[in-house]
Amino acid sequence: MKIGVLLSGCGVYDGAEIHESVLTLLSIEEMGAEAVCISINKNQHHVINHTTGEEMNESRNMLIESARIARGNVKDISEIDPVDIDALVIPGGFGSAKNFTNWAFEGPDGTILPEVKLLIVNMINVGKPIAALCVSPVVMSKALEGSTVSAKMTIGTNQEGSPYDINGFSGGLEKTGAKTEMKSVREICIDQENKIVTAPCYMMDASILDIRKNVRSALEALRDLV
Repeated sequence: MKIGVLLSGCGVYDGAEIHESVLTLLSIEEMGAEAVCISINKNQHHVINHTTGEEMNESRNMLIESARIARGNVKDISEIDPVDIDALVIPGGFGSAKNFTNWAFEGPDGTILPEVKLLIVNMINVGKPIAALCVSPVVMSKALEGSTVSAKMTIGTNQEGSPYDINGFSGGLEKTGAKTEMKSVREICIDQENKIVTAPCYMMDASILDIRKNVRSALEALRDLV
């Protein structure tokens, strides 16, 4: 089984969340599957100094940055067709809301990169499952907006601690046509009909052990949908 891992860069504030990405790769290996890392040969929105949170006066390429996580073994999204993989995982990180989409700036009224939308829609159309971790349900929702697919997803719960506005995110997802469920970091949401798995991960206050368990649960559910 080959599972695509779509990376938006390297670093929580401007790319793919590293813990979630690495734990995804670990879970795939542990399940006896093969990870296929994928990214986009375009510059990310901006570069953030992860020690200060301030924007830096430089530019970085998503594909090159993602290669840091993939140890150099990463494919351009233009080289990937749904026939090449059995499932797809989109780790979180602000890259999902800044690079793949511009949700961080425009909310649910924003846009999505055409190549990201194409891969997601093509995967859905041929019945291959997708897991969206952390904030990445915003990518799924923008890809499926205006289609006949009304995905059931979670981006966390308002009943436990979170560094983010869970109600705001959930309302935004619903504005695009998705259905949302409140789930803690100990839970996942499985849309059996559309073969979509979502897990809150670092959308909630969580330890790396919590994330490890949440990612593993999502990947096991993804495997079972294949």
